[in-house]
Amino acid sequence: MCAAKKGDLSPSEKELFDVITTGNVQEASRLLGCKDVRVNCLDEYGMTPLMHAAYKGKADMCKLLLRHGADVNCNHHEHGYTALMFAGLSGKTDITWMMLDAGAETDVVNSVGRTAAQMAAFVGQHDCVTVINNFFSRARLDYYTKAQGLEKEPKLPPKLAGPLHKIIMSTNLNPVKMVLLVKENPLLASPSALDKCRRVMELICEKCMKQRDMNEVLAMKMHYISCVLAKCVSFLNERDDQLDGLVKSLLKGRDSDGFPVYQEKFIRECVRKFPYCDATLLQQLVRSIAPVSIGNDPTALSVLTQAITGQVGFMDAEFCTTCGDKGAQKRCSICKMVTYCGQACQKLHWFTHKKVCKKLEEQREEHQAQSNQVTEESEAVDEASESMKQLHVDANSQTASAHQ
Repeated sequence: MCAAKKGDLSPSEKELFDVITTGNVQEASRLLGCKDVRVNCLDEYGMTPLMHAAYKGKADMCKLLLRHGADVNCNHHEHGYTALMFAGLSGKTDITWMMLDAGAETDVVNSVGRTAAQMAAFVGQHDCVTVINNFFSRARLDYYTKAQGLEKEPKLPPKLAGPLHKIIMSTNLNPVKMVLLVKENPLLASPSALDKCRRVMELICEKCMKQRDMNEVLAMKMHYISCVLAKCVSFLNERDDQLDGLVKSLLKGRDSDGFPVYQEKFIRECVRKFPYCDATLLQQLVRSIAPVSIGNDPTALSVLTQAITGQVGFMDAEFCTTCGDKGAQKRCSICKMVTYCGQACQKLHWFTHKKVCKKLEEQREEHQAQSNQVTEESEAVDEASESMKQLHVDANSQTASAHQ
C-alpha cells in the first residue's frame, strides 16, 4: 500500500528520488534494499518513485521498482494522477505497456475527470493512447485455456493462446495484416484451430458488453477479429491456395484507381454484423461510414481504427499500402505514390498496383508541373514587387535630393 502521508520521507527516500532523476539503476537498487526506504513512499505532491520514473521515461528504473513491489495503481497524487497517466504523458510506449502489464487500471480518472488514455491524447501522445486502448492481458485470455465447470476440455487449446494474443494486441487493424499474422504461425493453419479462436473472440466480445463496466471499444475489436478469423476459416475450407487467395482478394484494387473495394465492403460488413445494435459505438461508426461512397474518404478502415485504437487521421506518418504498418519508407520506384514497409509487401501488392502505376505516375508528374508553375508565378510576382519597392525608394531619394 502507498504511504498515507505526503512528504514524510527518510533521508534515503529523498536520495532515491534524486537517483531516479539521474537514472542510476544500480544506486536505486542499493537504496531499495535499505530498511528506511519504502518503495511506495510519497513526495510532497503525492508522487511515488514509480510515478517519477514513468514520467521521466526511465524504463529500467520502472522495472526495478515494480520488482520491488511498487503499487502501479497508487493515486495519492494531489491531482489524482497514476503511474499509467505519467507513462502516457511521457510518450514512452514501452513504459505504458509495462504499467498495463503490471495491472494498471485504465478507467481511473484524475481530478479533471480524464483517464490515462485521455491525458495522453490531450498532449498528443497518440501511440500511448493506442497501447492503452488495445491492451488485453494474457491472463484474461489464459482463462479460456483451462476447463471451466463441467467442461471436459478448455475452449482454447493452450498452444493457441500465444498466437491469438499476438493478434489481439496488434494495433494494426488492417485485415491483410491480420491474415498475414495467421499465415505466419503454423499452429493457426487449420480451420478447426481458427474456429476455436473465433469462438473465444465472440465470448470475450459478449463478456465485454455484459459486464458491469461495459467496454464497447474492446467488444468491437474482438468482434472484428472474430470476423477476420471466420473469413480465414471460409477460405481454408473452400480453396486450395490456403490464405493467399484471401490476401489477394483484400488487396485487389479497382481498375480506375486501385481502390480495394472488397476490403472496404468486408470491413463495412464486419461493423454491420456487430451483434449489439444499441451500442453507442456501433451507431457512431454507422453514422460515419454509411454516408460515404465506396472509394471516398474516410474509409471504413480509417474510421474503425480511430474508434478502436485512438489513432487520428492527421498523424504525420506513412503507412504500408499492403499491410497498413506504420512507418513505411519504401516507395514504388515508378509512380512514387504508394509506400511499403518492405519488399515482401511490395511484391504482394504488385499484381494489382501495376494496373494503375503508370496512371499514378502521370498524375504525380502533372501535379508537380502545376506546382512548379505556381512557384514560378509566385517568384515572378515577388520580383515585380521588389522592383516596385526599389523604384519607390529611388523616387523618394530623388525628391529628397531636390529639396536639399
